[in-house]
Amino acid sequence: MDRWLSKMDGNRWKGKGELWLDPLGNTGEDYECEISIKDDSILYSWFYKGEVVEGRFTFESDGVTWVDGWHQKEAVPCISIPEAWGVFTAQYEYGEDENAKWGWRIKLSERPDGSLVLQMTNIAPWGEESRAVRMIFDQR
Repeated sequence: MDRWLSKMDGNRWKGKGELWLDPLGNTGEDYECEISIKDDSILYSWFYKGEVVEGRFTFESDGVTWVDGWHQKEAVPCISIPEAWGVFTAQYEYGEDENAKWGWRIKLSERPDGSLVLQMTNIAPWGEESRAVRMIFDQR
């Protein structure tokens, strides 16, 4: 991951995103989005109902932290999944009930044409995964 961040440092992409709030995951809302690499962080922003929402992944020697102004307002440590395909994949569990934890799976991929895809999947306590976010960025 360090090598990729170093190689991409200072780069910026713009794109389109989809947000699925429909419980069946069939209806998505479209929006504009941006992503950039700065030092040890991936910064992204997206525009929801006329407002800018910002998020950040910060990579440290012991893992990655995530914050998003709409999905996750407080920075939280995520579990990195280094064996997963893509640039990085991380998971985060949330919920008060230890027996009914929910989860996020977050993945950043780089396509052969250099575009980036950021995907977030919500995972129910019983294991069902639902698409929540997909952002596709082209370098500008």
